Amino acid sequence: MTRFALIAAVASGLALASCSTLDGPNPFAAAKVPVAMTPPSAGWVKPPPGYLTGNGGLDATVILGPPPEPTSPRGKAERAQFKETRKLANTPAWSQAIADADLSGKNGMKSFSCAAGVTLSAEATPTLAHMLLRMTDDAARIYQPAKAVYRRPRPPVGNTAPICVPREAWIETDGSYPSGHGLIGWAWASVIAELVPDQASPILARGKAFGDSRVVCGVHFQSDIEAGRYLGSALVTRLHDDPDFMSDLAKARVEVAASRAGGPPAGCGR
Repeated sequence: MTRFALIAAVASGLALASCSTLDGPNPFAAAKVPVAMTPPSAGWVKPPPGYLTGNGGLDATVILGPPPEPTSPRGKAERAQFKETRKLANTPAWSQAIADADLSGKNGMKSFSCAAGVTLSAEATPTLAHMLLRMTDDAARIYQPAKAVYRRPRPPVGNTAPICVPREAWIETDGSYPSGHGLIGWAWASVIAELVPDQASPILARGKAFGDSRVVCGVHFQSDIEAGRYLGSALVTRLHDDPDFMSDLAKARVEVAASRAGGPPAGCGR
């Protein structure tokens, strides 16, 4: 079992969470999004089948419990955080959030390559690239049922504030809690950190930032992201009991070592 899968996914000390609460009534207090299983964002491509059967025995509602109530101190602070982070539109953090919205693996592999100091790509590390995509399917079968139960409206519902992705139908229909990106970013980071353990800290920091980008983007609350990270740790821990995953992990380890021998990745500003 990887020790990185068990690292606590905590980010409540994030500076953004220190924003003051909003004045006036919260128009989202009684709102509920429709139950839907819509793919998150344009250009979404169905990933290959995952490793687990069903949810692999991982019930996200049991693991997490419900999100903060809109009128609770945490709920109000997160609404204020959404308002404050709209100031990040058209900044470098915004550009990174746009890149991190992509779950096809291309942008993610690039950013994790820079964190790991190793070229990770469909060409250089094909087994690893395929593994990460398979994990996105496993992830969806864990977080989507919880979204359907909690039906938490996303931050941009009911307003016209800027967000870093197009305002498509899934904004209204795909629940906010827990965050799939928070889960996937942390799960990817945990696996890559196991393969490049001497770079675990920057890799895990990149996985954390991958989820935090959804707050910058304006499509998730911070508690959505944190919940996703807990599920990401649970998923990777569970996958270590799957023989197909472990076989691919061994192959990926050889690929990563060979790629590392070829020198550091290009275009990382090093």
